[in-house]
Amino acid sequence: CEILSSLPLQMSLYFNVYFFPFWWVITVAILCLKYPALSDYYKFILVTIMILVSLTELIRLYLGYVGNLLEKVPELAGFWLLTLLPQLPVILFLLFNEGLKIHSLERAVHIIFAAFLAFQVVAAFLTLKRMVNTLASRFRLTEFHRLEEQRPGAG
Repeated sequence: CEILSSLPLQMSLYFNVYFFPFWWVITVAILCLKYPALSDYYKFILVTIMILVSLTELIRLYLGYVGNLLEKVPELAGFWLLTLLPQLPVILFLLFNEGLKIHSLERAVHIIFAAFLAFQVVAAFLTLKRMVNTLASRFRLTEFHRLEEQRPGAG
């Protein structure tokens, strides 16, 4: 029985679990410092983003752990989609939008978080591809053996 889970993806998830609270504290602290200087719509956007990223990250990391360690395709696919769609664009928005008055420490933690996300998108895609191909081969082989047993004159 071949192990299909990805060690690089699991290591990335492990370090991401410890980095996320650090990223969150830094981002909230800098948000509190620059909040009075921001326009009203940027205030609303940043608060919404922090709530969205916080909730999504908890779900995303759980799905990544379960999907990778237990070799479950639906959970790993959910992790990949949550990484690709809401998380990566939001972090890139926080990283590159100059209207947010980005501080250097904030830029540094966003770059690290974006690197984690980009690596996880690629690693999860490759792991998903390998898992799906292997599980499809196992299914075909099982069906073949089942049909061989049902064939008249077999035995």
